[in-house]
Amino acid sequence: MMLCGTFRSGVAMVAAAGLLAGCASAPGGDSAASVGQVSPQTLQRQADFAKDLPPEDAEDCAEAERGLIARPSGQVRAADGRVLKDFGAYDFVQGPAPDTVNPSLWRHAQLNAQAGLFKVADGIYQLRGFDMGNISLIEGKTGWIVVDALTNREIAAYAMAFARQHLGNKPVVALVFTHSHADHFGGALGVVTAAEVAQRKIPVVAPAGFMDEATSENLLVGTAMARRAVYQFGTRLPLSPAGNVDTGLGKDLVNGHMGILQPSISIDRPEQELELDGLRFVFHNMPGAEAPAELTFSLPERKAYGGAEILARTMHNLLPIRGAKVRDALQWSQYLQQVLEQTQNAEVLFNQHNWPVWGQSRIAGFIGRQRDIYKYLHDQTVRLINKGLVPGEIAEELKLPPELTAFWGGRGYYGDLRHNVKAIYQFYLGSYDGNPANLDPLPPVERARRYVAALGGAERALALGRAAEAQGDYRWAVELLQQVVFAAPENAQAKELLARSHEQLGYRAESATWRNSYLMAAQELRKGVPPLSGDPSAMAEMIAQIPTERFLEVMATRLDAGRAAGQRFSMNLALSDVGENYVIWLENSVLHFRRGGPRADADLSLSLARPAFLRLLSGGAGPGPAAAMKIDGDRTALVRFLQLFDGVAADFPIVTR
Repeated sequence: MMLCGTFRSGVAMVAAAGLLAGCASAPGGDSAASVGQVSPQTLQRQADFAKDLPPEDAEDCAEAERGLIARPSGQVRAADGRVLKDFGAYDFVQGPAPDTVNPSLWRHAQLNAQAGLFKVADGIYQLRGFDMGNISLIEGKTGWIVVDALTNREIAAYAMAFARQHLGNKPVVALVFTHSHADHFGGALGVVTAAEVAQRKIPVVAPAGFMDEATSENLLVGTAMARRAVYQFGTRLPLSPAGNVDTGLGKDLVNGHMGILQPSISIDRPEQELELDGLRFVFHNMPGAEAPAELTFSLPERKAYGGAEILARTMHNLLPIRGAKVRDALQWSQYLQQVLEQTQNAEVLFNQHNWPVWGQSRIAGFIGRQRDIYKYLHDQTVRLINKGLVPGEIAEELKLPPELTAFWGGRGYYGDLRHNVKAIYQFYLGSYDGNPANLDPLPPVERARRYVAALGGAERALALGRAAEAQGDYRWAVELLQQVVFAAPENAQAKELLARSHEQLGYRAESATWRNSYLMAAQELRKGVPPLSGDPSAMAEMIAQIPTERFLEVMATRLDAGRAAGQRFSMNLALSDVGENYVIWLENSVLHFRRGGPRADADLSLSLARPAFLRLLSGGAGPGPAAAMKIDGDRTALVRFLQLFDGVAADFPIVTR
């Protein structure tokens, strides 16, 4: 497959004839593009964007395909027959950029579409394109040292079987988790089972704090994060030139059974040397930047460096669109300076997303420019903060210097400069911009109603939005039309105009996550909120490893304080199968817990197995024999207590109300 040199041509010849694709009249007399079409303004924008892109770096294309041993084909299916992965689904990502995709993003999507087993260096291989992340295989004396495990058991097992088919049936002799994000550990049980780890005493290496961070990541606000992740990753979009073409870090995120393994070796020092299956690793602990717990490593004898996700072929995000704790840009740049020093003898840099970098000079240039992107964003954002600019103003003003915009490996395919500078502002000053007018604003729907009224009513506001959309002023159109949709949710014309405006912004976006979010908004406005139900057993293996305390913390966040007002309750909880005891009590509309017990004056004592208690928390089992509970005390008090909690609404609307 020819990759480079063709990505621009789909938009480079925009002229009067080329604009015709977007000039058909939309239903209702609107002059802008119809559903799925590209407006004249967007076509021109794509052409202008293509002209400003840096010269092609043919080495990127060569490196994305370098060392290919074999490509997978066909589909990976779950036990119930569901398709988890279709290796032909992105076959459309080739040739010139279509009008519906930013030409820079299309180039990146082509490079990311190279799925297969690749030789990185002697004794080092990667499985790329099986999931959003990579599995790295490092050959030891007797078997494979596996670095990271993809997102779920099914795809990890398939990838490992594919590797063995081409490299031989060697055993797994060690497993390394580079960091605490689920797309790097969730497939652990597809790489090696817990029984094998115990029986063969397989080392499981991870950074300090890995289990705490891995099992708590997204748990407290997991419902909201999961809903927002649908937008970030475009998981409900069709895979097509008008839909999902990439995620920035890789292709689609595979959905299956997620698990984890308890590390047996913790990397808790800045530099820590280990021998794994006869091979010397020098681990570098780098927490608190890309992930709360993360490590990189050197392989001195193989002149190779594993950069985990501290490095990727994109500007990363300092605050994911799905939400997370804000990441420290300054710390990140400082880590990359350390990596630059640690790679002085490296001949290959391989990371856990995207494709490797070869050659000392090229590696140093890649790391140095990545370092400078985060440092530049940090320093210049802080400079503008201290001049009194607020997040939106900084995002509008700040641009990378020419030497960094010319760097393909730092463009905003996953992160985005505008979102990142707002994250830096939030890191230091919070989301409030200091203007008391924004100290206590009206909630969105009420504000929308008043704005629409001030503009002269829904029809007047709709007319203004229609005019902005027709002129290609999509950011302003979205601002106006969102108010109409919130204030008059039954207005179908406003929803469609808003959907089309989001769609055009999506087509223009260089960032895959921004594109996915805009297109998901358009889809939701037209079709409503998609059902988000999944396989209830998919998280069972993961849940088994999460400490009970984390679930009790989540339980406290689900308490409806209005219903709990004035009530007091206390309970001794014994989880009979794991030997854990807790005291849970309600006081001042706040739920507390502590390990230990029992409390002599408790309203009741409850004994049951941990899985039954977790079902009880989720509403899956009530008091009675079916739940295998033993209750001493006031049973009705337990019923009243359980009625104080909110259910989980995973399908809440985002662009409608």
